Amino acid sequence: MPNTEDSISRKLQSLIATGELRPDPAQMVIARRLDHLAAELVAGRAARKSNALGWLFASKKKDHPPVKGQYIYGGVGRGKTMLMDLFFDQVPIQRKRRVHFHAFMADVHDRIFKHRQKLKSGETRQADPMPPVASEIYAEARLLCFDEFSVTDIADAMILSRLFSELFAKGCVVVATSNVAPDDLYRDGLNRELFLPFVAMLKAHADIVPLDTQTDYRLEKTEGLPVWRHPLGPETDMAIERVWNRETAGVVAAPSEVAFRGRKIAVPLAAGPCARFSFTDLCERPLGAADYLAILSRYRTVFVEHIPHLGPERRNETKRFIMLVDTLYDAGARLFASAVSEPADLLTAKKEPRASSSTGQYRGSSRCRVRSTPESTKHKMWIDDVLVTEILTFT
Repeated sequence: MPNTEDSISRKLQSLIATGELRPDPAQMVIARRLDHLAAELVAGRAARKSNALGWLFASKKKDHPPVKGQYIYGGVGRGKTMLMDLFFDQVPIQRKRRVHFHAFMADVHDRIFKHRQKLKSGETRQADPMPPVASEIYAEARLLCFDEFSVTDIADAMILSRLFSELFAKGCVVVATSNVAPDDLYRDGLNRELFLPFVAMLKAHADIVPLDTQTDYRLEKTEGLPVWRHPLGPETDMAIERVWNRETAGVVAAPSEVAFRGRKIAVPLAAGPCARFSFTDLCERPLGAADYLAILSRYRTVFVEHIPHLGPERRNETKRFIMLVDTLYDAGARLFASAVSEPADLLTAKKEPRASSSTGQYRGSSRCRVRSTPESTKHKMWIDDVLVTEILTFT
């Protein structure tokens, strides 16, 4: 049993007492749930140790129900990630991993790719990569903590059921934060019926917990550098050029490439930790979150130039732009952009989203983020943590 002095709820109370946080009853409810989960994880570890010779007494062995994780969902800035991070830091087990969900799936695809390379070279005869990939992941972490659990990529959607059926069978416990309820994951996605078994599996192995607080704590922070230049034209191009020169500090810029999964992602211009792209480079080509993460593994400041108006004719490009901004935020990268207009005027058409019983959102870069409904049809963009516009995708 964890020491109550080290509990998540006790830590939360301490942060409130010092003025770092404000009292929030909804957050405290979840903190206590996470305390209970931490106790179960520690008790389970102790039980496994005490039963190291349990085979001698197999007739007396009792089956213990699997430990259920937590899937915490709610609006942006409600404190989901903060609570999960407190839990991750406080839970006293060794085999644990905290990761953004997009980064986790990129890692999974890398492991699958490497396994297939081994199969091709004759290093293994195991044709199905999922059992060995799941075994590797479980050997590294019994507890998986996912921030920003969302599914937008069909490649991810199609493997989640098989991957997590293996992980859950081994005893893996998942704690996740998300902006959408499980039933709204991969909403309107291609072949979604093949994804639904994963939703049922997730509900069976994790308690689904809404965070109902109405306060967006991120809106209380409005500091940040301006990152959005408009309208397009020579003056804006010159302004971006000045910022580029300042950020690169005289380092010679040149085209580069990022190797990823047996192919190369072109970087039109790079200097030190800075990379410079056009909207076309990143959003009009078949790239996804994993590709953006690969770019950000090398470059921490990203320039995106010549962002056009967004409308029904650019449905896929708009989705990629939202994913790009989401990935930038979660990686803690810096963004500088030029666009045809201020964010509030990017849209060329508007469409009312379908009604939903819950809210969700995407987030953007460290100074820019995008919020959306679970149906992924309506998005709110934020610059410097201040709401400035709504972006809608078109289905």
